Amino acid sequence: MIRIVGLGAGDINQLPLGIYRLLKDSKVVYARTVQHPVVEVLHAEGVNFVGFDAVYEKHKQFDAVYAEIVEILQEKAAEANEIVYAVPGHPMIAERTVQLLLESDTEVEIVGGQSFIDALITAVKIDPIEGFQLLDATALRKHEIQITQHVIIGQIYDQFVASEVKLSLLEKYPADHAISIVTNAGMADQQVNTVPLYELDHDWHLSNLTSIYVPPSTMLSREFWHLREIFATLRGPEGCPWDKEQTHATLTNKLLEETQEYVEAVEKQDIDNMVEELGDILLHIMLNAQIGEDDGYFTIDDVIQAITDKMIRRHPHVFGDLKAETAEEALALFQEAKRAEKDRD
Repeated sequence: MIRIVGLGAGDINQLPLGIYRLLKDSKVVYARTVQHPVVEVLHAEGVNFVGFDAVYEKHKQFDAVYAEIVEILQEKAAEANEIVYAVPGHPMIAERTVQLLLESDTEVEIVGGQSFIDALITAVKIDPIEGFQLLDATALRKHEIQITQHVIIGQIYDQFVASEVKLSLLEKYPADHAISIVTNAGMADQQVNTVPLYELDHDWHLSNLTSIYVPPSTMLSREFWHLREIFATLRGPEGCPWDKEQTHATLTNKLLEETQEYVEAVEKQDIDNMVEELGDILLHIMLNAQIGEDDGYFTIDDVIQAITDKMIRRHPHVFGDLKAETAEEALALFQEAKRAEKDRD
C-alpha cells in the first residue's frame, strides 16, 4: 500500500491537520522532491524524508525519471507493506508519478492535499469558470492551447524549460502579450512578475514552485475554429449574398484557377505568393465544406477525419509496425495500402 499525500502550495500553515499528523507519525516519508518549503519545516520537526532529487540528475527525459521513482516506490512498498509518498501540491494535480501508480496494479490511497491552483488563481486574481486550462510545461503542445481562455502552465523548473515554453507561446500570442511569472504562490515570499511574453526566459528566479499565467488573447487570426466561424457567418442569414449563392459546381473552375496560380508561385519560388495562394485554396475548401454543412451532407470535421484516417492507414511504416528506410520503400507501402483500400471498397 502506498499512501499518497500532497504537501500543498508551500505554506506549512495551509497543510490539513490530518496530513500533518500522518507525516509526523511516519517513520519515513518518501518525497518526489525535498525542494519544498513544507519538507524543510517538517524535517526540522523531526520527520525523516527520503527524496528522489538524485533521480532527476540521472536522466535526460522526465518520463525516465518518473518511471524510476515509481519502480523504487513499488519496491519499498513491497518490503514495508505500507509507505507514505509525498508530492508537492495535490496528488491528483500535475503529478505524473501518481498517475503511473494508479495505472499499475499497486494498491494506492490518495489521502489528499491542497492544490497549488488555489493559491495561483488567487495570486493573479482570476475566476477559472470564465474558461481555464492547466498545462504541463514539460509536455506542452501549442496546438492544444486555447488562447481565449485563462492558461496556467506549471513545471517551469528553469530557464531552459521557460525558453521552450516561450517559443511555443509565441506561435499563438504576440511577443508583447503580458504574462505573469508566479513563484511560491500563497506563501509569504510569493513573487508575481508581470512581463511581456518575450521576457519569459530572462533572468528570473525559477524553481519547481514556479508557474506562469497567460491571460486570454483576442488575436484570433491564426485560430482554425475562428476561420470556420467566419465562413459560417458569410453563409449565414446576415452574411454575404455572393457567398450564400455559391454551390459546389459554381466554385469548381475558380478552385482550378487558384491551384494553377499556386503551381506558378512554386515554380517562381515566390514564398509570399505561395502563402497567399494556399490561403485561396483553403478558402475554397472551407467554403465548400460550409456548403456541405448547410446542405446537411458533410462538415469540415468530416473532411479532417477522412484525411487523418487516410494518412494513418497509408503510412503503416510511421504509425504501424512496418519499416521503410527509403522513399521508394515508403511509396511502395503507401501504394499497397491504397490498393488494399480499393479492394475493400
